[in-house]
Amino acid sequence: MTLTTEQLLAAEQRSREEMVRLGASFFQRGYATGSAGNLSLLLADGTLLATPTGSCLGELQAERLSKVSLSGEWLSGDKPSKEISFHRALYLNNPACKAVVHLHCTYLTALSCLQGLDTENAIKPFTPYVVMRVGKVPVVPYYRPGDERLAHDLAKLAPTHRAFLLANHGPVVTGKDLRAAADNTEEMEDAAKLIFTLGDRPIRYLTDDEIAELRS
Repeated sequence: MTLTTEQLLAAEQRSREEMVRLGASFFQRGYATGSAGNLSLLLADGTLLATPTGSCLGELQAERLSKVSLSGEWLSGDKPSKEISFHRALYLNNPACKAVVHLHCTYLTALSCLQGLDTENAIKPFTPYVVMRVGKVPVVPYYRPGDERLAHDLAKLAPTHRAFLLANHGPVVTGKDLRAAADNTEEMEDAAKLIFTLGDRPIRYLTDDEIAELRS
């Protein structure tokens, strides 16, 4: 169904308001600090709405959010984050990706700093929820924030994964919409918190059969 101009504008305004609400929620609950992290979503007209460079997720303004084309052209609003390139890589390489959340939340960022992580799956399944929401969480090697190699590596992983851990940096999580991407991020952060809470105690990991049942 083709939307009218009025419908597109109304849908965009709702998306702007949702991004402001979720950004504030992340900030108020300690998932984001200062100007760290960025959010984006795919609008119905095929353009992206994203948080501006240097913006605090707790102080976003709907009318100042960045609007960017999938090719990277800055269309309106404040200047987009330098990390918008890896957001674009995810949208361009996975049609199911409709929103992206990148935070520096405490436990997932701490996890990303550990040596010896399984680069194919940083969160070995021990509860069903990360498995059901995002599946495997591969680790992307460390690059400085904004480095184009982040986009390159995420583009390769995007067709087969929904969430990623950037080494020494934090999580990047996708979803069918911004609410889903936010929920997926929170589930992963909770799992990371459990990893540090359990420490060196023996963990009963899910079996291959149990994981297969969840994925089916």
